[in-house]
Amino acid sequence: MSQTDPVAGEPAATTKAAARRFAAPRRFAVASPTTALVLGVVVLALMVADAPLAGLAHQSMAASSGSVPIWYSAAFGVVGFVVAWRQPRNPLGWIILGIAFFFTLSEDASFYAVADYGLRHGRLPLGWVAMLAQPGWAPAIALIGVAFLLFPDGRLPLPRWRWVLWVFLAVAVLWMAGALEVTVRAIIGHHIQVDSGGNLRLLSGTNHAAGWWNLVQALFFPLLGVAWLVSMGGQVASYRRSSWERRQQLKWLMGGGVICVAGGLLSTTQSAGIVQSVGSACLFALPVSMGVAILRYRLYDIDRIISRTLAYAIVTGLLVAVYAGLVLLAIQVLHLASPVAVASSTLAAAALFNPLRRRVQRVVDRRFNRASYDADQTVAAFAARLKDAVDLDSVRDDLAGVVQAALEPVHASVWISQGEYGSPGHLLSGKAQPAR
Repeated sequence: MSQTDPVAGEPAATTKAAARRFAAPRRFAVASPTTALVLGVVVLALMVADAPLAGLAHQSMAASSGSVPIWYSAAFGVVGFVVAWRQPRNPLGWIILGIAFFFTLSEDASFYAVADYGLRHGRLPLGWVAMLAQPGWAPAIALIGVAFLLFPDGRLPLPRWRWVLWVFLAVAVLWMAGALEVTVRAIIGHHIQVDSGGNLRLLSGTNHAAGWWNLVQALFFPLLGVAWLVSMGGQVASYRRSSWERRQQLKWLMGGGVICVAGGLLSTTQSAGIVQSVGSACLFALPVSMGVAILRYRLYDIDRIISRTLAYAIVTGLLVAVYAGLVLLAIQVLHLASPVAVASSTLAAAALFNPLRRRVQRVVDRRFNRASYDADQTVAAFAARLKDAVDLDSVRDDLAGVVQAALEPVHASVWISQGEYGSPGHLLSGKAQPAR
């Protein structure tokens, strides 16, 4: 007969095993909120150091040419920290946090390299460390491609896409190994020359002294671009066989990617002005959309966002065309004065805004936000039928069907309050089908 614990009444062996299990020290998990906090503090410290280093190099933090400006690195850092904190088992949080780390490290190293080798001719301490860390933007760019490929749960869309991941890693490792070799050789030979962005001139791809490195530099970006396109193609190909939730996540990724690319083109083609500022702000769309998709926060609003964005873009384009056409018509044909033509065209465009917006929004919703469009049509049809309905049972059945079609609830009930002559209220209830 086994011995029992006098308090709990359970076998003593079981009680002792449980005591040993609770008394044993807990092992530190690498992928944990604590690790995310530590890495977040490190990235934050690097970002804080960016301000004095920019001052040391006599450069602006907002106009860095050596790496990605600190504002964009901060966006990746915040998103990566939140994802790693909330979902420590998802590799994407750590990858995004790594993107912020390498971008910020490269930014700090660029400023220090300019301050040391560009302004003070190598008299500052640890300048060689900055030169080794400055090409950190390359692994950050490669990690963005890896994040695309593993989006949204850290797994490949299909096992056969593993070769794309290996191409990403091989290209990045080849470039980093070559950059490290060239940089170490320049440090040992005391032939360090940097440009205004803190980049080692030997790594530019045009210096004849670099030799074989020029070929690596010429192949790096095309191969990386091809791997990026292939990874995005893999996500697009997996869209049709994905679940509805994963489709919403992919819509967020694709939408953020398109806005980011468009903003990058605007910011590079326009050197100043509001267009350049808008283009720079659009670059934040990529990390923000990835964070929303991974954390599933407001995930199902993407259809509404896409439909509203398309509608307002189309309306803006049409109104600009109408405005320009009216101005030309008033000046060239009617021979009106310029202020009068501008004022009349502005009033006409303003009067057309709401009718045009409603028509365009209806067309866009029918194509890109079909669920909302169908729900609105169903509710409008029910409202039209309700005006002539007198039977409460038919109203109840019709209402339950409309609510099921529009909202897909598990159960629907409606309370009819006390009537005009003191009759008690009624609870009309309808059992809906389980939501899909």
